[in-house]
Amino acid sequence: MASSRTGDLLLPDSLHALPPLDRLKRPLHDLRISVTDRCNFRCSYCMPKEVFTKDYPYLPHGDLLTFEEIARLARAFVSLGVRKIRLTGGEPLLRKNIEALIEQLADIRTPQGQPLELTLTTNGTLLARKAASLKAAGLRRATISLDALDDTIFRQMNDMDYPVAGVLEGIAAARAAGLGPLKINMVVKRGVNDHEIVPMARHFQREGLTLRFIEYMDVGATNGWRMDEVLPSAAVLERLQHAAAQGMLPALAPLERAAPGETAERWGYADGSAEVGFISSVTHAFCGDCNRARLSTEGQLYLCLFAHQGHDLRGLLRAGASDEDIAAAISGVWQERTDRYSELRASLPPESLGAMRPRIEMSYIGG
Repeated sequence: MASSRTGDLLLPDSLHALPPLDRLKRPLHDLRISVTDRCNFRCSYCMPKEVFTKDYPYLPHGDLLTFEEIARLARAFVSLGVRKIRLTGGEPLLRKNIEALIEQLADIRTPQGQPLELTLTTNGTLLARKAASLKAAGLRRATISLDALDDTIFRQMNDMDYPVAGVLEGIAAARAAGLGPLKINMVVKRGVNDHEIVPMARHFQREGLTLRFIEYMDVGATNGWRMDEVLPSAAVLERLQHAAAQGMLPALAPLERAAPGETAERWGYADGSAEVGFISSVTHAFCGDCNRARLSTEGQLYLCLFAHQGHDLRGLLRAGASDEDIAAAISGVWQERTDRYSELRASLPPESLGAMRPRIEMSYIGG
């Protein structure tokens, strides 16, 4: 059988046909890979300390995909249309020698010979000392989570008494290393950190960085999610526009979507200094063109952030499946995909949400 090279792995030409579509005609384009289920924060919306205690049973090392296994699966996904890979966790920079994995992923090329968009989401605590090595390994850009500039609020939210200054230092290091364009993610909880919306916007507008506001989501089963703690993105935008009217920020105008399947609604400051984004999974579902798959730390393929069940790819790898068999398995799973949880959630009364099947924790498959 004829074949062509993707990175260092030969893939059959038969896999280079049109990318598979799911049942809702959505292509496979983005892959999010969780490289660890551990994190050094205990944010209440993701890994609450009362659940993720010091005795919490994390995955044993032997259950984790090796870097070589991750790279092999990544190549199979690329053969099916993936063009963007995001490394997540837990906190991905806790995975020892992650630069070695980045080097392997950076070597992968599409069937047309193009490099991937390789990025990473991090809480920023380890960026100050790792940004340069990540860039040297081939990482293209980074997204940093930061939920407040007020040090007291931020320490309360990460629940590990970690200071804002450490994350800001990491952001500066990432910027100096060229891991851009950087994006900053802020999860907004009503009554917790929503008073930080305008200060965050002012700070990162002056810095010329994109700030994205994320609605507090009902991911997993341990974060005690309540609808009354969700501040809709529309309300966040109103606060920014009010601040602009008072001269605290430049005026904002809507922007075109960056790419099909983009999760954030984009707005730009009139002076061109920066952008803000709104990720509104709760109040404005974007399931219709979702093109993302998620690979868990131990090789389960999930088709939605709110999934309750995965598909075992590690078993195929370790049972000796061929590259073509693995790609065919992934394609088959994707073509049966019907996931649209956020759209369904919007049609249900709030009191019924708690009765829905438990979902996989966000720390297990990334955000």
